[in-house]
Amino acid sequence: MAVIEILWKPSTRPLDCLNYIRELKEYGVGVIFEKENINTLDAKGEVLITILASLAQDESRSISENCTWGIRRQFEQGKVRVNHKKFLGYDKDEDGELIINKDEAKIIKRIYKDYLNGKGANRIARELEEEGISNWNGKPKWYESSLRKMLQNEKYKGDALLQKTYTVDFLTKERAVNNGEVPMYYVEQSHPAIIDKEIWEAVQLEMQRRKDYMESHGVGQLDFTKVEENPFTGRVICGNCGSAFGRKTWNSTDQNLKRRVWQCNRKYEKKGRVGCKNKHIDEEVLFKAFISSLNVLVENKEHFIEKWKAENGDDLRRFKAREFIGIIEDRESIEEFDIDLYFKMIEKMTVFEDEKVVVSFLDGIEVECVIE
Repeated sequence: MAVIEILWKPSTRPLDCLNYIRELKEYGVGVIFEKENINTLDAKGEVLITILASLAQDESRSISENCTWGIRRQFEQGKVRVNHKKFLGYDKDEDGELIINKDEAKIIKRIYKDYLNGKGANRIARELEEEGISNWNGKPKWYESSLRKMLQNEKYKGDALLQKTYTVDFLTKERAVNNGEVPMYYVEQSHPAIIDKEIWEAVQLEMQRRKDYMESHGVGQLDFTKVEENPFTGRVICGNCGSAFGRKTWNSTDQNLKRRVWQCNRKYEKKGRVGCKNKHIDEEVLFKAFISSLNVLVENKEHFIEKWKAENGDDLRRFKAREFIGIIEDRESIEEFDIDLYFKMIEKMTVFEDEKVVVSFLDGIEVECVIE
């Protein structure tokens, strides 16, 4: 019979250990635990192995509990533990305290600003990659999911929510999201902030606004990667039934006569059966409606600036009010569609049957445009 000499591993589960030993024994292979002087081919070997494995597992459990206790005491005292190597924007000093990485902080500030300026996580990720801007790992690769987590991470405003995850199994070290199974600890001003708290709160409100908007109008996605090709997607709403409009291309034998129109997505709910009776609208009208409505704000800037200066709503509304003042204050009337202004300022464009479009700005102002 063959005999294998190995060293005992305290973290081995008793059942796993016995299963391995029995499987080897079936092939005539014995296992010698050198330190404990146990040979599994002996009659008493399996009994001793079971006892020792159980003791070792209990020791491992005790060590894990002691470590967990120490970590939680640190959390209670407000001591932050962060893996800064996978956390863009921060480094650690000689004392292990978080300090701002100035170059990476510029990227974080840009991401937050871009989001509040109407860009989605998809579009921000694409632009960062196109510009060759590196992530925490030094590679110019960005993901929508990662950006969303960054936009929701309270550490960027200088606070820290501790114990978001916890260890489920002390042997496998498997971790899970903490949904209330163990205590969480929120520490304010635990380290230097990269993002102003008002800006951070405004981003959270904007994320919720977009979510509510999509649910309200049945829009599956609002943040597209290449919005330049179709800026109105998800933002043209039917004034009759409240659902979104979709773009259609009406072809012609003459390529120059192609028409892009928008119509209610509920217009044909079933085969051959008319649903919503709202009319379609030419895409060119939507461009003109934005230009006209923005010019209304420019032409009456004194009135609207006073309104924005008096804004005392939540962080998002105050942010938008300041932003609108900066946009309109020194601006002259525009003649061409500006996609950046469109995403910064417009919530939706509602099309009604009686030949009108109501343009809704993100500060709550609505401008009615008559279709000629």
